[in-house]
Amino acid sequence: MQLLDLTLPDPAVNLALDEALLVSAEEGTGGEVLRLWEQPTHAVVVGSGGSVVIDVNLSACAADGVPVLRRASGGGTVLLGPGCLCFSLVLSYARAPGLNEIPASNRYILARIVNALKPVVAASVEGTSDLAVTGVKFSGNAQQRKRKFFLHHGTLLCGSDLALVAKYLNPPERQPEYRRDRAHGDFVTNLPLRAEEAKQLLIAEWRPEGDYAPVPLPQAHALVAEKYSRVEWNRRR
Repeated sequence: MQLLDLTLPDPAVNLALDEALLVSAEEGTGGEVLRLWEQPTHAVVVGSGGSVVIDVNLSACAADGVPVLRRASGGGTVLLGPGCLCFSLVLSYARAPGLNEIPASNRYILARIVNALKPVVAASVEGTSDLAVTGVKFSGNAQQRKRKFFLHHGTLLCGSDLALVAKYLNPPERQPEYRRDRAHGDFVTNLPLRAEEAKQLLIAEWRPEGDYAPVPLPQAHALVAEKYSRVEWNRRR
């Protein structure tokens, strides 16, 4: 596994780069990678099967110029921006038993994230793929899968402006049982550490060896043109 600590200024390119890393691994031009990034401006990102109309406060986003994008993985709608550390893992199914199955791979990865955060919080896995402290969520996760490799990406709230979550996101179409119909402000929280500190904890847990290269930026930009910049993709539901 190699490390890619790289944030790009445009949210669509950031999403596309995650997918490009997965495609590169699948095609044999890349491999396992831990990518860390923190979107410098706010953006709403809907899961591949999510509903923009239901999950997003489109009028608030339009008024503030917050883009609404769709990623290629599943999971719920999230607000990215300063204070929201994104981690992306491209892993081979051959790395550990059970990684070819979504529930087992979630357990494997989230157990390691919980272990990484032990010096700071006693976290637990909640719902399908959330991480929480005493039932309050600080991390959501999702996956995209190919034949030999899969992409698991998630968020860690580390100083995010949580009031903006309620401003730009509606109550979700689907919610885990442990949420118990709580409003966004009662359901999400920040970890008691900065994003840079969270990065170091993840690096210490996963122990990547060297920096990832070459970065598939041409492939990412091609994916933006083909998919992530298109209304047909982002507003298809």
